[in-house]
Amino acid sequence: MTLFDAYRYDGKRALVVGGATGMGAATAELLLSAGAEVVVMDYAEMSLPGAKAIHVNLAERDSIDAAMDQVDGPVHALFSCAGVADGTPGIEKINFIGHRHIVDRLLAKDMLPRGSAIGFISSAAGLGWEANLPRIKEYLATPDFDSAVAWVAANGGADYMSTKQAMCAYVSCQALPMMKRGIRINAICPGPTDTPLAQANKEMWLGFGADYREEVGVEAATPLEQAYPLVFLCSAAAGSVNGITLITDSGYFAAGITEIFPAATPVANFLLGRM
Repeated sequence: MTLFDAYRYDGKRALVVGGATGMGAATAELLLSAGAEVVVMDYAEMSLPGAKAIHVNLAERDSIDAAMDQVDGPVHALFSCAGVADGTPGIEKINFIGHRHIVDRLLAKDMLPRGSAIGFISSAAGLGWEANLPRIKEYLATPDFDSAVAWVAANGGADYMSTKQAMCAYVSCQALPMMKRGIRINAICPGPTDTPLAQANKEMWLGFGADYREEVGVEAATPLEQAYPLVFLCSAAAGSVNGITLITDSGYFAAGITEIFPAATPVANFLLGRM
C-alpha cells in the first residue's frame, strides 16, 4: 500500500455510460488500467477487452431499466459520458434525462454505497447555467424520466446547451443530498476535444477556440486528456471534491473572463449570460 493508491480503483466496480467511443471509451480504458472492474453501457458496440458490455438506448426509459437490471452488485463509480449533438432526436433524454434516470435507479436500489462517486461529462456550453437557475430548478424538480420529458416538451430545452446547463446545475444541486448519503458528484466541462462526435461537427466544435490554441501552442484535447481529470474526480484521492464543474479547456475560458485573451471574452460573457 502506498499513498498513491488513493488514485487507483482496485476492488471497485465502475459503470461507464457512453463508454464505447470518444471520452467515454478513454475513461473505460483508463479505469481498467487503474484496476477497476469496468461495465460499459452504450448504444454503440463496445470492443474493450476485459470490460462487460451492456446495450442501452438512453432515449428510452424501458431500455435503461432493462440495462440497469443487468448490473449485478454495487457501483463504486458512475461515469455519465454519453452525449449527442444538436439535431439528434431525443437529445434531451440522451444527454441528461437518461443519465439522471440511471442515477435514480442506482439510488433506489441502494447500489451506490458510501464512498462512491458520480462523474458527468458536461461541456463549456453548460457554463452559463447560473443565469438560468430558477428555470432549470423547475426542470430538475420533475420527479422522474417521463415528467422530465413532458416538461421539456412544454417548456423547451431539447438542445445541446440546455442539456449541458441542466447537467451542471444538477451536479451543484445534488452536492448536499448526495454527500449526506456518502456519495460525491462532480463534472468536467471540456473544451474542444478530438472525438468522433466532434469530428462529425468539426467546423463548429473543433473550430471553437482555435485562435487561442494557436496562440498558446496546443492542439484540441485528446479523449484521454479529458478522461484523466474525470477519473481523478471519482477516485478516493478527490475525497473532498464535491459539487464542482471542472473546466478542462487549456485555459480558454479563464483567459476570456479575465480579458487576457480578448478574442475569448465575448464568448465567455455569452456563456455566463453577461451579454
